[in-house]
Amino acid sequence: MVSRSSAEAENRAVANAVAECCWLHNQLHELHVRVDKATVIYSDNISAVYLSENPVHHQRTKHVELDILFVHEKVQLGQLRVLQVPSQHQFADIMTKGLPSPLFQEFMASLCIQGAQTEGGGG
Repeated sequence: MVSRSSAEAENRAVANAVAECCWLHNQLHELHVRVDKATVIYSDNISAVYLSENPVHHQRTKHVELDILFVHEKVQLGQLRVLQVPSQHQFADIMTKGLPSPLFQEFMASLCIQGAQTEGGGG
C-alpha cells in the first residue's frame, strides 16, 4: 500500500500494532491470563499520538479514518495507550538516517556495536 504522507503511514502502523495487540489479548484471554494494564504502543509521529486521543475529522485524515477510529476506540476503552518516542530513543534511526555524532555513538554503544578501527590495522 502506498501512503500519501508520513502521518498516514504512521497511523496505519499504529493501527496494525493495535490489531496485533488485540489478537494477543484474545490469545491470553483464551489461556485465562488476565491483562489488567493498558498496552503501550510507541510512535515517533506526534500526529498519530494526537489522533489516537482525539480523532479529528479533517480532509487530510479521511482516507485513514477507519484506522484512526479503531485505535481511538481501544484507547477510550483503556486497553491501550499511544505514546510518542522522542528522537533520542529512536534506535532504528541509526540504520536509516544521518545522525549527529554523539547520538550515533550513543546508539552504537547501546546496541553493543563496536566502531571499525581506522588507524593501526588490527580490525
